[in-house]
Amino acid sequence: MPIDETIAFVPVNIAVLTVSDTRDETNDTSGDTLATRIAGAGHHLAARAIVKDDAATIAATLKRWIADPQIDAIITTGGTGLTGRDVTVEAIKPLFEKEIDGFSAIFHRISYDKIGTSTLQSRACAGVAGGTYLFALPGSTGAVKDGWDGILKYQLDIRHRPCNFVEIMPRLLEHNR
Repeated sequence: MPIDETIAFVPVNIAVLTVSDTRDETNDTSGDTLATRIAGAGHHLAARAIVKDDAATIAATLKRWIADPQIDAIITTGGTGLTGRDVTVEAIKPLFEKEIDGFSAIFHRISYDKIGTSTLQSRACAGVAGGTYLFALPGSTGAVKDGWDGILKYQLDIRHRPCNFVEIMPRLLEHNR
């Protein structure tokens, strides 16, 4: 994937939300993986939290971060499966003003190459709300690596060609003008 080195890098302010009934600061390997990759790419970790698998709590955290002008993108990890406790998708999708359908398609394509048809058990999704990008990834460290390494590290880099999410960030709120 081509990176145009003639364009100046623009760091993005990214928040990470881990959704889990069992993880905390000592064992949040997926959140740690994202935080490390975000910093390694030159972006800023704007916020980080761990919440239980509760749709109201997830939505409240997301709404607070969407309203924060210092946060450009939010990546969640966990709660995208099919069990009764997996409610991240139910919490995040109602917030979307626009869904980024291709995110799920590309995520599943990348995931299929590694885990085959088991990728069907993920409901990874993405959208835009209040001028903020929202990405919901599964809770496994492997899935987080797939989502970041295969999609987000490129789309959150303004130098990525032929296009990327960063260059259109100033236009996300055009409908509000």
